[in-house]
Amino acid sequence: MKTCNIPRLLVAGTHSGCGKTTVFCALAAGFKQRGKKVVAYKSGPDYIDPMFHERVLTTPSRNLDLFLFGRRQLGKQRASYLFTRHSRGAQLALCEGAMGYFDGVAATAEAGAFAVSEALSFPTVLVVDGTHASLSLGAVIRGFSQLDTAGCLKGFIVNKCKPSVYSYFKETWEHMSGVKALGFLPAIPECVLAERHLGLLTAGEVQDLQKKIAVLQNTAQQTMDWQALEEIAHNTLPVYAEDLRMPPLSSVRLAIAKDRAFCFYYADNLQLLQDLGAELYFFSPLTDTQLPPCDGIYLGGGYPELYAKELAANYPLKTALHTAIQQGTPCFAECGGFLYLLTAWHTGNNVYTWSNVLSGTATLQSHPVRFGYSLLKMCHANVWGEQGTIWPMHEFHYSDSTNNGKDCLAEKVGKSRQWRCQHATETLFAGYAHFHFWGNPQGAMKFIRTCARYRQQKEEL
Repeated sequence: MKTCNIPRLLVAGTHSGCGKTTVFCALAAGFKQRGKKVVAYKSGPDYIDPMFHERVLTTPSRNLDLFLFGRRQLGKQRASYLFTRHSRGAQLALCEGAMGYFDGVAATAEAGAFAVSEALSFPTVLVVDGTHASLSLGAVIRGFSQLDTAGCLKGFIVNKCKPSVYSYFKETWEHMSGVKALGFLPAIPECVLAERHLGLLTAGEVQDLQKKIAVLQNTAQQTMDWQALEEIAHNTLPVYAEDLRMPPLSSVRLAIAKDRAFCFYYADNLQLLQDLGAELYFFSPLTDTQLPPCDGIYLGGGYPELYAKELAANYPLKTALHTAIQQGTPCFAECGGFLYLLTAWHTGNNVYTWSNVLSGTATLQSHPVRFGYSLLKMCHANVWGEQGTIWPMHEFHYSDSTNNGKDCLAEKVGKSRQWRCQHATETLFAGYAHFHFWGNPQGAMKFIRTCARYRQQKEEL
């Protein structure tokens, strides 16, 4: 049994869009400037916010998702292990909550930011929008505090608040809510993070991001109660975790698509593959003309639709990918990676041909399609599991295709809705769903073993 006593804070919000990521980056940069070695986490399934964490701290940010990890006690057990493992050697753990503090699976708090705070003993700081702040803000904070039955909520930070408003109402807000005020950020137009249909732009797309971070950090040094933040971070309980590290199975080479079009990867997915013996070789479907020598392929999600023309024009790479998969190279493709395996992408009057591993086309819709958490059940044995295997999944996309697969059955949690999905064969697992490999570590082991068999077959030729 491992024990983790690291000081920690979870930055939660009243709702999506209140400024959690901005405040988180200001705090992370501020603590780093003060000499702290900070490790970052994100509750929930989001890929984009951890990219900003990584830009601030220059170290990977990890997801803590109590649903994708396996739900309930199993999810908590795996989250405790990963938190304990990755916090080792750090002086402070900061976690950014997803959506609103109590927003979880379906109409419950399951797996939301509050559930992570409770499971891993995170003292929580609530970010509230101060754009039109007045006396009633204290009532909002009090409501969140009263619903926090675990007593995790320890303070609040007001975002986009005028200094004069904060100083005038600070003590009144504290008295009304019974929660300590920990500082504020004024509205800083030059630090606004732009958005599009899936949320914030990725960190790599934001112009002058380091300059924005510097402005946030310098501002926060003057407006936050750093002593109180540190005291709250230290007032927590230890996390106990079993050592769940997976032993290496076989040495295999995995080709990982990673560039502007394909950039959605959980750090712990890649880490688990490495733990099992994989060597990772990254390539760009946008600019490379051939695959690296490999025994397996991983095509992550991202924004291939924004680069449809460039992907279509890279004939050598899409041909190499098509040939490799047709020859039996094991492949895992999720969401954007799955789209790239289709025949073409349609947009307006344009048709962009892609790798044509799977017949079918895709196009952008005007609304999210099958958004949220679901449970996937495998209808037959495949490269990632046995018949009947249940794997928690998440979907977040605005496109849809004419061939989403039918080898698995997805069921929406909290709703009586099911649909067939996924292409699942002895060597291919592809579809719109996103997965965390710690929700199905046995599947990751099966994938690596399949890659090892493929390598052996090549060597015997």
